[in-house]
Amino acid sequence: MSKILFVVTGADHWTLADGSTHPTGFWAEEAVAPYQVFKAAGHEIVVATPGAVVPTVDQGSLAPEVNGGQEGADKVAAALADFPELQRPVELADVDLAEYAAVFYPGGHGPMEDLAVDADSGKLLTLALEIGMPLGVVCHAPAALLAATKADGTNPFAGYRLTGFTNAEERQAGFAERAKWLLQDRLVALGADFQEGEPWAPKVVVDRNLVTGQNPASSAPLAEELLKKLA
Repeated sequence: MSKILFVVTGADHWTLADGSTHPTGFWAEEAVAPYQVFKAAGHEIVVATPGAVVPTVDQGSLAPEVNGGQEGADKVAAALADFPELQRPVELADVDLAEYAAVFYPGGHGPMEDLAVDADSGKLLTLALEIGMPLGVVCHAPAALLAATKADGTNPFAGYRLTGFTNAEERQAGFAERAKWLLQDRLVALGADFQEGEPWAPKVVVDRNLVTGQNPASSAPLAEELLKKLA
């Protein structure tokens, strides 16, 4: 049984353009759906966060309206309760990638606040890419790619085909005009080949060892693709 590292945001808020803060954290479905896929396949999960803080779930991600109704919301809440690794994270800065078979980053607006500028996360991502380790990143979590830097100062993800939460989805979610920056814009600016699908529909992009998903609905399909790389 191999170990998969979940790198989860430690932020509980997202600072908006006007200086106000929006309560957030990680998005429940994007953590629990891959967790269930990986555990069902027999893998061990270890959660890492900046400072080893217990991650905060975005309360909005537990609402019935984003989970297909109350039954879906209850299932997500139950799945979170059955995810004990979230309550005992390790320090991100202390992670030794040699102990893991793959890395996965769930989203939520939290990564826009902390992982986008986290040097430890950036180093981990750069190394994972260099050694060909299967790397899955979904929704807003590709914000973490912005902190990755090679020795020559360039971003290692430049030129990669990838996806993430789109400008269209951010507009529909009501945050595009309030955000300091938009994820799609920043990923394009760093030189990534951004692949945009229909808003809210599952979309997974695979380029070498990198597997990215556009939105919450993409999290389970992304996990299935990542498993193929562990076979």
